[in-house]
Amino acid sequence: MKEIVRTNDPVVISWMISVLAEQGIEAFVLDAHTSVLEGTAGAIPRRLMVIDEDLASARAVIEAAGGGKELPGG
Repeated sequence: MKEIVRTNDPVVISWMISVLAEQGIEAFVLDAHTSVLEGTAGAIPRRLMVIDEDLASARAVIEAAGGGKELPGG
């Protein structure tokens, strides 16, 4: 699995999942429960992941949808 983005913003995560799903790319959120259990707002960012084979396509889809600035290096 490869990381698409690491963020504390649940809106960004939700939007990216939706955009990727429209193109048939499954995304997985890691650290969501850890972030909530830890209790400090923003201390542990959530990670949006895709399978290795979908990384390039996922980045292209997000960039085409206008979310390139959210991507690492964007």
